[in-house]
Amino acid sequence: MTAPGLLDGVTVLDLSSVGPAARTSRWLADYGARVVKVGPPPKHGGALITPPFYAYAGHRGMQRVLLDLKTPAGVAAFLRLAGTADVVIESFRPGVVDRLGIGPDAVHAVNPGAVYCSTSGYGQTGPRSQWAGHDLNYLAVGGYLACSGRDREGGPALPGATVADSAGGGMQAVIAILAALVARSVTGEGATLDVSIADGVVALMSLNVDEYLATGEVPGPRHSLLTGRYACYDVYPCADGEWLAVGAIEPHFYANLCRALACEQWVDHQTDDAAQDEIRADFRAAFATKPRDVWVAELGPADTCVSEVASVPALARDEHLRARQVFVTASRADGPDFEQVGWPLAGADRTQPGPAVRPPDFTDTDAVLLDAGFAPDEIASLREEGAVA
Repeated sequence: MTAPGLLDGVTVLDLSSVGPAARTSRWLADYGARVVKVGPPPKHGGALITPPFYAYAGHRGMQRVLLDLKTPAGVAAFLRLAGTADVVIESFRPGVVDRLGIGPDAVHAVNPGAVYCSTSGYGQTGPRSQWAGHDLNYLAVGGYLACSGRDREGGPALPGATVADSAGGGMQAVIAILAALVARSVTGEGATLDVSIADGVVALMSLNVDEYLATGEVPGPRHSLLTGRYACYDVYPCADGEWLAVGAIEPHFYANLCRALACEQWVDHQTDDAAQDEIRADFRAAFATKPRDVWVAELGPADTCVSEVASVPALARDEHLRARQVFVTASRADGPDFEQVGWPLAGADRTQPGPAVRPPDFTDTDAVLLDAGFAPDEIASLREEGAVA
């Protein structure tokens, strides 16, 4: 039998379809929360993006209810659901939920203990609150791109992951929601959370931003140890054209690396700015003598902080990740089984059976409404009105 999740008994209503809010509910569900996705009926289907079947783990373990929030009956149905929910998550443009009649005040009027979480690019207030944007925009305004590596033209390189949506937005929202639930357990009061993804990126950049605020130093590529100022923290090509990541920050790890590369002459010059070009040249020459995986086998276990730059196909085969049960096999009724990232975050149950991913048009409207206390004749009436589907 699967062990109960850490959030077993917590009910979440999620009004989002993609983006940071969808990541938020995904992670809450992975911790055992009951997540009910709230979407529009088919006649309004164009209003929301339908992600691919594999995205957001295929919304595994979630329920789905379709409500027309542009009708009084649909709004009333939503507020009845919210009356017994613990968390409400939305990602409309600021002001939209209030115009619909499903904003924080409306929800707290029926459920003072609800945690209402709004996620948006720039927050609910401020000059940019109504601006549209995506992950790249928030990384740009939050300082992330300015401090990242450069592309061939000398401009900021595009990131390989949606860092803003995932960490700046989704994980920020999860942290805030969990903190609010802890506070509610003491006070009995809910909360209204204003999750700004741009704010979250600034939080991620705090080491660099705080340095500037305190000293006036302007961070950027190659400015500090963590952005490549020194040869001990960089990437290097190998004999087969594959790449290694070197993160030998501590002096003893750096010394181990120098000795392993027959570069003992540089042991005492780790942070000598005048020597960095020569150190890099010698490191590059050494790494170019063997294929990447040979170096990984030699240096990985040797306290040198060296690892491969893995492609996605390579990490999907990685024996360490496999041993830690990071991937699971999911089934789907309308296609073959496939693998997906399982429950890798600490505290989630990695031993549970592989999930069944349902078709994108699945609904649990009747079951969700019945569970919330709606009578069958009420549900039938709502369907006739087109308020639910």
